[in-house]
Amino acid sequence: MPVVLSVVVPVYAVEDYLTTCLDSITAGLTAEERAQVEIVAVDDASPDGCGALLDAYGGLKILHLTKNVGLGPARNAGLAEATGEYVWFVDSDDWLPAGSVSAVLAALRAGRPDVLLIDHLRVHEDGRVRADASSHLLAGEATRERMLGVQHTAWNRIINRDFLIRHGLRFRPGWYEDVSFSHPVLLAADRIAALDRVCYHYRIGRPGAITATRSHRHFEAFFQYDLLHAWMIGRDVDPALKIQMFTLMINHLLVVAGNEHRMHPNHRRQFFRQISALYRRHRPAGFQPQSLRMRLVQTNNYPLYALLRAGYRATVRRRRKAERTSSVSRDVAPATPRAPTASIL
Repeated sequence: MPVVLSVVVPVYAVEDYLTTCLDSITAGLTAEERAQVEIVAVDDASPDGCGALLDAYGGLKILHLTKNVGLGPARNAGLAEATGEYVWFVDSDDWLPAGSVSAVLAALRAGRPDVLLIDHLRVHEDGRVRADASSHLLAGEATRERMLGVQHTAWNRIINRDFLIRHGLRFRPGWYEDVSFSHPVLLAADRIAALDRVCYHYRIGRPGAITATRSHRHFEAFFQYDLLHAWMIGRDVDPALKIQMFTLMINHLLVVAGNEHRMHPNHRRQFFRQISALYRRHRPAGFQPQSLRMRLVQTNNYPLYALLRAGYRATVRRRRKAERTSSVSRDVAPATPRAPTASIL
């Protein structure tokens, strides 16, 4: 029976999470479904016991790299070994809820898309579970414009392998490697489908994870966005899509700039300045800033940005303190749960 789905799992320093990830991929599959799925595990010269764990696990196609190359190149190495019609890049510290692979296989058979997008939950280390702010988009028609608004990760899209080969789409080295891969995947696809089902649990706040690490390497996001724009040059990308992509880019970088877990305070001013430079470098024809934060970036006004960010964060702290107080008071009814507020500053 031909392999329908290759699940590529890059592995590095995740010894405490790896078995959970691998077990979740095949859990609940029928014998027929299991024959249609291969797992390609890429040991990215992991410094812990991951390599030995993979060798002892069984039923895997294993690639041991002799030196650490990073997440993007490790995914590329796994893709080169994959034989399935479709490929799914699953991070080794995350896991799939029961029935996910069966649901994905059924959706692939039904639509034969170039790209299938799936829903996910954000699972925090303290046990909190939240839907992503973009999850509602998967419930509507899977247009390119709508799907570009879905979180731009590699693991929430299952992609036809021949499509990737035909368009030469690969991951680039460095942090934020999803940026220069996941957007072109949607821009180049002719057939896009969405599965409005939670098929992925994304672990938030794991020590050592990029999104929980303060580092100057977050500046590598600018390199990835330059690569994305270089890819778009010469391709017939609709002007409206260019404006949409530009807006998504600036909004994403502002989230990174304002995130306390990623951005060291001493780096924030420089990061904001580089957002403004990127804005001037790639602003598409016809784009007009519609929000205050866009205008601050356009005018490179870091002092006002910093002032507004401080005010916003003080307001959030007061609200959270009030909610905690009301939740433990016998005389005050529990606060009505509020939808999460996106941090724009």
